[in-house]
Amino acid sequence: MEKIGFGVIGAGIWGESHARIYSTDPSATLVAVCDTVEVKARNIAQKYGAKRWYTSVEKMMKDQEIQAVGIATPDFAHREPFIAACEAGKDILLEKPLATNEDDLQAMKTAYNQSGVRVMVDFHARWNPPLVIAKENIDQGKLGQIISMYYRLNDTIYVPTGMLPWAAKSSILWFLGSHTVDTLRFLSGSEVKRVYSVSRSEVLVKMGIKVPDIYQSILEFENGMIATIENNWIVPNTHPNWNDIKLNILGSKGMINMDLTNNQAFERYLEEKSDHPDILVMPMVHGKPMGFAHESIRDFIQKIRTKEEFIASFEDGFRVSRTVLAIMDSALSRTPVMVNLK
Repeated sequence: MEKIGFGVIGAGIWGESHARIYSTDPSATLVAVCDTVEVKARNIAQKYGAKRWYTSVEKMMKDQEIQAVGIATPDFAHREPFIAACEAGKDILLEKPLATNEDDLQAMKTAYNQSGVRVMVDFHARWNPPLVIAKENIDQGKLGQIISMYYRLNDTIYVPTGMLPWAAKSSILWFLGSHTVDTLRFLSGSEVKRVYSVSRSEVLVKMGIKVPDIYQSILEFENGMIATIENNWIVPNTHPNWNDIKLNILGSKGMINMDLTNNQAFERYLEEKSDHPDILVMPMVHGKPMGFAHESIRDFIQKIRTKEEFIASFEDGFRVSRTVLAIMDSALSRTPVMVNLK
């Protein structure tokens, strides 16, 4: 079987996950890694056996051994590598969100429509087993008509203050809220038509990071479902997990509750701390990367090879970005905002 040549753009935490999977999947070959900081690109390339590394996306796109790319640049920096990959005819796995402003969103849509390349947006929650099981229950009618959902997806304050040096150029809505919106779309099988949101800026601005701490939003869906979502990234670092995830799905015939961070499936108590080690997102099992965040990347590789439709498409990414922009507009105006999905 001929292997597919992959390139990685962005040598950060998630770029390394891409490199790890492309270098170990039997259908893939890691050809190159690209980052504007050469030492980062070189280190990841050498660690995972890539043939070469680049500091220029333009030069990387000329590499004929690369058939597909994983783009894992910061939230606000997707436009340039995405359009370059479209113009070069490389298939794309793009980390969420698709784009964080209207100009980038339209430019990327134009490039995609003109290119003929295949694009998957990495909404990896669609591979999360509890969420997939809930989706199957909903589709099978076991819960009856879905009336409402409540989804809380938060991060510890370490994320904007220690993990992401570019947090001020993004938002908790882009970093986690895009997952929140897409998961609700995925579960309900419906689109958001109107949003109302409020935000508060208190903790992070005093630390010099000029972004809201929290958004609390109400989403109305085309099928009548109402969802309440919470996204913040100021959860104390003493929280047992860097994510704080709660989900309630209420139907006319039943209900599902999930606590995906404090579920007591695995509790660890050590001399200096207690925590809940990751057993779902991206654990290592016998030295092999496992978990749903890795499985989504593997699924991209498989569907490039088989030419099957992606589970999370370009259009999903486009509609999520449009919805998040509406939520941000609503939080600024403190009024309900209709979502324009066109």
